[in-house]
Amino acid sequence: MKKLKAANLYRSELIPVSGKLVERYNKCLVKLGFTKTTLKTFHIDGVGWSPEVAEEKKDLSYLNNGEANPHGIIISPLQKGKPVYLPFHTFDKDIMKQVFKTYGSKIKDITRDSAICLDFDQGIDAFYEPMDVLKYNKIKIHFHLIDNLKNIQKEQLVLIETFYQDNNFIDENLHKTLLDSAVKYGDLRDRDLNLNQLQFTTDSFYTRAFGGVYVLRDFISNILVFEDENWYKEAIKDTNYDVLIYHIDQPELMDKLRDHMIIEYNLEKEVETERYQRIKKFEMFLHLKDTQHPIKDILNDPILYKSYLNKLDIQARKKIMGVERYLEKLETSNQYKIADTVDLKLFESLHKPHSSLEVKHQDLIWKLLVNIAPKDVLFWYWYDKPDFYNKFKDWDNSFKDWVVETISNKI
Repeated sequence: MKKLKAANLYRSELIPVSGKLVERYNKCLVKLGFTKTTLKTFHIDGVGWSPEVAEEKKDLSYLNNGEANPHGIIISPLQKGKPVYLPFHTFDKDIMKQVFKTYGSKIKDITRDSAICLDFDQGIDAFYEPMDVLKYNKIKIHFHLIDNLKNIQKEQLVLIETFYQDNNFIDENLHKTLLDSAVKYGDLRDRDLNLNQLQFTTDSFYTRAFGGVYVLRDFISNILVFEDENWYKEAIKDTNYDVLIYHIDQPELMDKLRDHMIIEYNLEKEVETERYQRIKKFEMFLHLKDTQHPIKDILNDPILYKSYLNKLDIQARKKIMGVERYLEKLETSNQYKIADTVDLKLFESLHKPHSSLEVKHQDLIWKLLVNIAPKDVLFWYWYDKPDFYNKFKDWDNSFKDWVVETISNKI
């Protein structure tokens, strides 16, 4: 990951946590039902997730009480607008935007000396079967302050009221109680600590529950797309719901997405794009073995590219150049079929969200398409960073250089 870090492409917007903030973070962990971290310093993202704490606990979802109960931690106003690097749902970032938009000034005040625990409650105590993801509708966001600060505030107000009664102003024990509370918690009399429950309405989304599920319910029919084959097989046993169910590797899925005008393709236009060139070069990389030149140079230098392309076996060359070959044949006859010339995964990678979709739905469908056929390193990085990071580790060092350069030129 050193190459990505050096190019500021690996979790570059994480917020450092140390000193008192660690103590407050631990209080939130305990309040949410988790164990403390022993780390003295670490980093967090917009929802309070830390890669170092996740590594320490050997649990990427350590802020979840089961898949149905995700949580968040706010210890700094700097979390506003920061990325959510490992979202459990694709709408997690939108939830945090709503939180800071509604309570930004209060959060800034409260986190001066406290922290806020977030409970994302979708009204499901636990998941029991994969179709439970259809129950997602309205999510209630509950806020809890550490140290029971709201109760302490009430106690301080009662103490002040008592202080002004009769001759209590000369009561030394009352003086000490007031001072001790002020020293420990600050003067809370005029602080606005009320964070009323918020509500977030979901539509189509992706969740990491059940091994990863796409819930598409803003289209002609409700569609569930499972990444995990075992959970897919479990889901199709349930006939109580009017929903189409697919595994992500089923070719029929792409047909249905096209029929429902969720995705589209235009090979004639696509071959003229930079995205096509990135996809084709990624395909080339997959076939390069024991090269005499760095892969980065082969992919960037047209002469070297052609040289190595012609050294590949005929089947590899046909696969890489399949789209151009198909379009050439199409000029002479419209009887040719895409499947006869173009590799299936390469063809799938050249789809895009239908132009009629709203932006928020386009982002979700881009993520789905990237997961179906991950061949464009830029969109892979944009729409599924965790999977991109995982695959990046195993790539050839010179190819990594090409990937970093390709992404950096578009950021």
